[in-house]
Amino acid sequence: MTNLLRSEWTKLRTVRSWTVTAVLIAVVMVAFSWVVSAGSHTGICDGPGPGSCHGEPPVPVGPNGEAVVDAYYYLHEPIAADGSISVRVSSLTGVTSTAGNHVEAGTNLLAQSKPALAPWAKAGILITPSLSTGSRYAAVMVTGDHGVRMQEDYTGDSAGLPGAVTASSPRWLRLSRSGDTLTGSDSTDGVHWYTIGTTRLSGLAGTAQAGLFVTSPVVPTSSRSNEGTYATGTFDQLATTGTVTAEHFNATNVGAGPTSDSLAPGRYRQTGDRYVVGGSGDIAPLASGAGGGGTVPDSGLLGAFAALIVVAILGAGYITSEYRRGLVRTTFTATPNRRNVLVAKAIVIGTTAFIPSLIGTAMAFVLSRHVQRSNGNALLPISTSTEVRAVIGTAAMIAITAVLALALGAIARRGALAVTLIVVTTVLPLILGLTVSTSIGTWLLRITPAAGFAIQQSVVRYSQVSDSYTPMNGYFPLAPWAGFAVLCAWTLLAMAIASRVLRRRDA
Repeated sequence: MTNLLRSEWTKLRTVRSWTVTAVLIAVVMVAFSWVVSAGSHTGICDGPGPGSCHGEPPVPVGPNGEAVVDAYYYLHEPIAADGSISVRVSSLTGVTSTAGNHVEAGTNLLAQSKPALAPWAKAGILITPSLSTGSRYAAVMVTGDHGVRMQEDYTGDSAGLPGAVTASSPRWLRLSRSGDTLTGSDSTDGVHWYTIGTTRLSGLAGTAQAGLFVTSPVVPTSSRSNEGTYATGTFDQLATTGTVTAEHFNATNVGAGPTSDSLAPGRYRQTGDRYVVGGSGDIAPLASGAGGGGTVPDSGLLGAFAALIVVAILGAGYITSEYRRGLVRTTFTATPNRRNVLVAKAIVIGTTAFIPSLIGTAMAFVLSRHVQRSNGNALLPISTSTEVRAVIGTAAMIAITAVLALALGAIARRGALAVTLIVVTTVLPLILGLTVSTSIGTWLLRITPAAGFAIQQSVVRYSQVSDSYTPMNGYFPLAPWAGFAVLCAWTLLAMAIASRVLRRRDA
C-alpha cells in the first residue's frame, strides 16, 4: 500500500492542473468568504472604508460566555441574608405590536398593538447580585404558554406546574435564598408547595436584589422579521421572610436601551397589596434569528459552498481523466487489486483537499470576523473549542466531499456527470435550505450529503427561546457531528458501490 500511495501521489503532483486546482480551493474559500463578509453591514457606515463603520454595541455576555438578552422591568429591594419572597400571580396578559420592523422614532408602539400573549412572556420573582446586563440570576415565573418555570443564568430551565394563569386558576410562586443556594417552588393554593429546582449562584455572598419582574420577548414572524410584545402580570398576596420587607420597592427597567428588544418601558401601579406590573424584553440566551441581535460567526465559512464545486472537479477528475486517456488500464495492470487502487486514490485526494481547505478555512474565518467587526456587526461570542471544531470540521467536510466525488467519478466514468451529482446532492440542498424556509429544505439537509454543513454550526438552539431556527440564521436540523456523519455515510456507500463496479467492469 505504501508504494501504491507513493505512486498515486506522484500522479497528482505531476499534473499541473490538479495542483492548481488544489491551491484554488483555499483561494476560493478566502475570496468568497471575504465577499460575503464585506457585504454584511448591520451597523452604520460614514464612508467607504472598513474602519468608517459603527453600529451595534457588543452583544451582552452571560456568566458562562454565551450571548444573552437581559431586559426586564423589576420591582426590587435588597436581600442581605437568608430569606424568601412568595407571591400569587392571578393574571398574565399581553399585546403584540402591529407597527412592523421599521418605525419612526417616537412612535407609540403600544398604541399600535393587538391582544396576544407571547408564549415565553414571563412574570414572577427574581434574585440577582447585580442589575448590570449579563449578571447571574435565578427566577421562578409563570409564562404565556409553558406553565411555571424556574430559570437561572439564562440557559438553565426547569418545568413546574403546567397550564395558563387565570383568575380562576392562579399560581403561587416562591423563591428562597440560603447563602448562595436558591430554591424555586410553586403551588396551586398557597398551602401545598412543590419544589421546582435548586441552583447555586457562586459569589452571591452579601447583598443581592430580590423582587417581582415582568418581561416579554419579540415573536418571530419569519426568518428575518419579528414583532415586539408587551406583557402585564397581576401579583398579590405578597409575603416575605428575612431581610426582604416589600415596603420600599425600587422600580428599574433593567437593560433598557436601543438594543434591549423592549417594545416599551416597563411600568407598575399598586393598589393595596395588589401589584400590576408591565414589561417587555427577555431574560434568555440570544438566538441569531429574527429576535437575535448579533451576526453568526460561521457566516465567514460560507466560502465552503464555492470550494465544494472546485473540490468536486478535483476529486472526480482525479480518476475520470485516467479513463479518458486510457491510463487506467496501466494502473490496474500494475495493481490488479482494484479496491486498493480506489482506497489509495481516496487517501491521496482526501489529504490533498484537506490541507489547502484547512489553510483557506482558517484564513477565511479570521479575515471574515475582522471585516464584519469593521462593518459595525456585533458578532455572537463562541467558545474556542467551537471555533476549532467549525474550522477543522469544514476542512474535513470538503476533504470527504472530494472522496465522494472520486467515488462518483469511478462509478460514472465521466467527470461532468460526477460533478453534477455533487452539485445536485450537496450544493443545491444547501441553497434550498438557506433560501427556502420550508420543511423541504430541512428535510434535504437531513438526508443528503449537504447535511455535512451542520459541522459549521456555532450557535445553540434553546427550547426556552422562540425564534426562527433555520440554516439562514446559522441553525441546521442535525447536530454538527450528526450532520457530518450523514456525509460520511453517503461517501462510504459511494465508495462501496465504486469498489464493486471497478471489480466487475472492464477498464
